[in-house]
Amino acid sequence: MMLRALRRRIAAGLWALAVPALALAQAPSVAPAPAAATQRADCPPLPQPLDPAAIPQALRAARDHGLLWRVEQGGRTSWLYGTVHAAKRDWMLPGPTVLAAVRASDRVALELDLLDPAVARALQAAMRAPAGMPPLPPALARRLAAQREAACADPSLAELRPELQVASLAVMAARRDGIDPAYGIDLVLSGLARGLGKPVVSLESVELQVGVLASNDPQETAAAVATGLEQLEGPAARDTLTTLATAWADGRAQLLESYGQWCDCMRTPEERKAFDQLVADRNPGLARSIAASHRAGQSVFAAVGALHMVGSRGLPALLARDGFRVERVQWPAQGAAAADTPPR
Repeated sequence: MMLRALRRRIAAGLWALAVPALALAQAPSVAPAPAAATQRADCPPLPQPLDPAAIPQALRAARDHGLLWRVEQGGRTSWLYGTVHAAKRDWMLPGPTVLAAVRASDRVALELDLLDPAVARALQAAMRAPAGMPPLPPALARRLAAQREAACADPSLAELRPELQVASLAVMAARRDGIDPAYGIDLVLSGLARGLGKPVVSLESVELQVGVLASNDPQETAAAVATGLEQLEGPAARDTLTTLATAWADGRAQLLESYGQWCDCMRTPEERKAFDQLVADRNPGLARSIAASHRAGQSVFAAVGALHMVGSRGLPALLARDGFRVERVQWPAQGAAAADTPPR
């Protein structure tokens, strides 16, 4: 089971590029923010949702971020876009190249469509601690409560499975740097697709997403929580998340690909196995789903966490081996006019 390895040293920031389910730690919104709730002065800043009336102008000013590939087969073009599930507000909206690719596609495919009410309900239910689940050891429970308090987390976070609380806190760890799951790129793409009248599909199931993080074994849960708390109580969670998110924003595929060399989290066979189960082992299923939609006559804009895109086992490499012509799309010079046609 993955948690036996996860309890060792999987770096916390990895979740922000691999598991979008954790974006539900904070409710997404594109509506004007309500009156700010009273919070402690030492809390991270509250996320500032987009005003729908300002989105058209903001789209015209948006810059391209992330990693985009064009994939072609059978006379049709689809797209692979590497995303991040916690981002800065200025990164939320797609730049002209990404927007043109979305417009040119027949459908948008995400790991999970978190704006689908059925998916959201199923995910919220699956993330809650099961009835009768043994509590954490008291010392761990106190440490976890202290981290929720330090993060100014919504009280509802305490209702989740303990290891999902830790993972959610890790994805929230860089909010003081402006990197927030409320600004997750997948959420924006789902809303954009709906605004363009394009269908949105999920490439994975809720059960798979929660299954890579949660265990029903109390010992595995306690071990995973203990390791996660070690990272949250020091600088590791915040530093790793900031590095990964910034690498995504800058399109630095080589830095993302070399993650295992600098994360201090894949030093043993067990740690490498845990990474594979969280990222690489999911890639063949994602690639099959994307290829099936394309071959069924649909041009697909597939947006998946950026760590699923890099390396010899990433989605571009898998689709290339499956007979697709795959090419990385380079961003035009910043300040170039927005494109209304698909990028070539």
